[in-house]
Amino acid sequence: MDWPWTDRLGLALMGHGLPAGATAWARAAERAGLGSLWVPEDHFHPGAYTLAAAAAAVTERIAIGLGVVNVYTRHPALLAMETSALAGVAPGRVVLGLGSSNRRWIDEQMAIPFQTPLRGLREGTEIVRGLLAGRRLTSTGECFAVHDVVLDAPPPAPVPILLGVKGPRALELAAEIADGVHCSVLASPAHVRRVRAAASERDRRAFAVVAYLPMAVSDDRREARAWLRPLLARYLGVLHGQSILADAGLDPARTQPFRDALAAGAGPTPGADLVTDDLVDAFAVAGTPADCRAALARWAEAGLDAAIAIVPDGADLDVQIDRLGCEVSPAWKEMRCR
Repeated sequence: MDWPWTDRLGLALMGHGLPAGATAWARAAERAGLGSLWVPEDHFHPGAYTLAAAAAAVTERIAIGLGVVNVYTRHPALLAMETSALAGVAPGRVVLGLGSSNRRWIDEQMAIPFQTPLRGLREGTEIVRGLLAGRRLTSTGECFAVHDVVLDAPPPAPVPILLGVKGPRALELAAEIADGVHCSVLASPAHVRRVRAAASERDRRAFAVVAYLPMAVSDDRREARAWLRPLLARYLGVLHGQSILADAGLDPARTQPFRDALAAGAGPTPGADLVTDDLVDAFAVAGTPADCRAALARWAEAGLDAAIAIVPDGADLDVQIDRLGCEVSPAWKEMRCR
């Protein structure tokens, strides 16, 4: 499978006053030469398909990634319908990231059964893939069923499916049924190596590993790091105790203060003062253009195919798009080919 968009940095559309700015930032990302735009779908934030469609409609070349949507809040048949429509707007440019989200959002807040998330992700992925391929499906599983279903207008070009997963069993599932893995925020180089190891039997050219990386470029190194500290503090609290942090050498005792600060909600940036320079180095790309290129090289060496920038709210997104596109992204392809 050809993945030309992985040769350049991607951009995550999140925060920064979305959805009002989505179309302007999509145009800016394409003008800056970035390779992909990604829209995550988090708890009750703006819906991913609407933002992705808006971005697709005002661009011509940049890949449009859904990263990620879950198989519970939309039935897999509806996911296939939505993805097919998006792929019709942007033929050959759509990448679908699927995940299972989390028990709090799905089960506790929306009362959707969440007993077997890996089984649900497997069944959902298989239904979506089959429908996008134009097949007529009848299938009854533990979580989802379809009976004599076929899409009226399947995509004109194949849509790669990545799984947004982190744990060992989930990574094994991705290696079995997906075209790649979409790594979470705080995916260190060590985590990327673990993902690669889980997919060691897959053809590297046909299995992509992409990741959200917090990024900020400034001529003042300290300023760039300061922009990123609140974002890193939030995710260190959210992901406290998970294997993705253990991969980077952080035990639960190191991240408990971030979980406590997040729960307490102390101030506008809870826990930001706890983010030390070693944590910025472990999980983010920050500093001067030269600093950013040097940091990205560590992820390239670990086997990352596509780095997707999450620009912190404290930084000017328009400026960051231009600087990432002109001063950082051109080096990415060379790093990956070494």
